[in-house]
Amino acid sequence: MELRPFDTLNEAKGKGVIVELKSGKQLFGKLKSFDQHVNMVVENCEEKVNNETTRKLGTVFIRGDTIIFISTA
Repeated sequence: MELRPFDTLNEAKGKGVIVELKSGKQLFGKLKSFDQHVNMVVENCEEKVNNETTRKLGTVFIRGDTIIFISTA
């Protein structure tokens, strides 16, 4: 069975994800939802630099056009 990008994101719902942004920031949290533009809502989100938490952001909305990659944590 071939997995498509949205299949992978659907499987990641409710699980930990790492989202790297064009700005170079990395956000870690639990994927709550996403849409066809890959806009995402991430809960318990933390911003990390060099693997150290710099800010706890809570629930955030991330615009899909700012994302470089998404990985399961």
